[in-house]
Amino acid sequence: MSDAFTTRILNITTGSRETVTDLTQDCEEFLTRSAAGRDGLLNVFVPHATAGVAVLETGAGSDDDLLAALHTLLPADDRWQHRHGSPGHGRDHVLPALVPPHATLPVIGGRLALGTWQSVCLVDTNKDNPNRQVRLSFLG
Repeated sequence: MSDAFTTRILNITTGSRETVTDLTQDCEEFLTRSAAGRDGLLNVFVPHATAGVAVLETGAGSDDDLLAALHTLLPADDRWQHRHGSPGHGRDHVLPALVPPHATLPVIGGRLALGTWQSVCLVDTNKDNPNRQVRLSFLG
C-alpha cells in the first residue's frame, strides 16, 4: 500500500474511573513518522460504543468541566434502558451521540493544525472497560 494512507493503533488504559486522556503527543509522534512533512488529514477513531474523541483545552480544568457536564446531561442512575454493567452504564452508550467516536483534523507540514489551547482527547466514561484502542490514520 502507498504511504498516502497510514494507520496506527494505540492501546490506552483508562482505568476504573471516568477520564479525559490527552492523545495530542501520540498524534504528533504518529505524524512525525507517517506524514513526513506533508499536508493531509489525521483521522482519530475510537472503535468502542462507550467512548468518544473531543478537541478541547486540557490542564486548565476544561477536561474536568467536560466530565461534570456529561454527569449533568447523562446521569449515572437507573433511568437507562440499557442496564448491563455497573449502575448507570446505559449512559455510557449514549455518550458517542454527544462526543463522537471520531475527529478529522488538518495536518499542515506534517504537524497537527490545532489552535493554541486545543488538544485531541479520548473521552471515556465507561468504568467497566479500562482498555481502549484508538486508531490514528493519516491521509496525505
